[in-house]
Amino acid sequence: MAAAEAAEVEAAVVAAVPEDPTARPETRGVARRPVAADVTTRANRGWWDTDADDYHAEHGTFLGDADFVWCPERLREAEAHLLGDVRGQDVLEVGCGAAMCSRWLVGEGARPVAFDLSAGMLRHARDGARRTGVGLPLVQADAEHLPFRDASFDQAFTAFGAIQFVADSARLMREVARVLRPGGRWTFATTHPTRWAFPDDPGPEGLTATMPYFDRTPYVEVGADGGALYVEHHRTLGDRVREIAAAGFRLVDLVEPEWPLGHAQVWGQWSPTRGRILPGTAIYVCELR
Repeated sequence: MAAAEAAEVEAAVVAAVPEDPTARPETRGVARRPVAADVTTRANRGWWDTDADDYHAEHGTFLGDADFVWCPERLREAEAHLLGDVRGQDVLEVGCGAAMCSRWLVGEGARPVAFDLSAGMLRHARDGARRTGVGLPLVQADAEHLPFRDASFDQAFTAFGAIQFVADSARLMREVARVLRPGGRWTFATTHPTRWAFPDDPGPEGLTATMPYFDRTPYVEVGADGGALYVEHHRTLGDRVREIAAAGFRLVDLVEPEWPLGHAQVWGQWSPTRGRILPGTAIYVCELR
């Protein structure tokens, strides 16, 4: 993506990012039920807009301002080298959050562009740029409808952004393929598919499967009016591999980070108790055919 084009997109979008998030309605329950694509998008945009401050207050130190951590298992790109040599490359970060990974890539010589559905998250990305002095184009966009030209990027990646928060992840894969150049790499981290069968509990209760792995009905947190406030969509490992192949990618690696010795931090459902027994993260490394 040309720098001038990226700067124009950034200028147009950042002006629309509000300075203050609105209050999120109280979550009144959890359900498993079908959710349409537009409802998923609206719910998750609202959720992350209003949760952005709390999320970074809790996890900001772990993630850093200009660091690239793939997952709660604390696997860093500086160690894993899943993107390879990024010097001089145009790189797209999908579902960037505060864009700390992209700021790290700037230090590695890449030309990143970062986008997120959430204005609240992009507000934190702007704050991180001010703190570090490392700026890059920031775009507010829906991962199922990318506002970028065909063949604009050498690589795309996401560390837990977008994939499980969209209704049609197969469309997302096709959109990423469209904006990549021939031979481009697409690397994405998600919750490991097997975790779907287990409760979101970091303790011993989270080690007993209670739900069918093959049930793809979305997980929904609902408000007092019964409306969706937060939605996650599940795909089995086979589903994910077929999505990758159908979009024109070749899966070259599937990384399942092990829980490191001495790592005691609990992150939601991730914990030493579970991490020593069950995989928590799957990182798919793909190349465009």
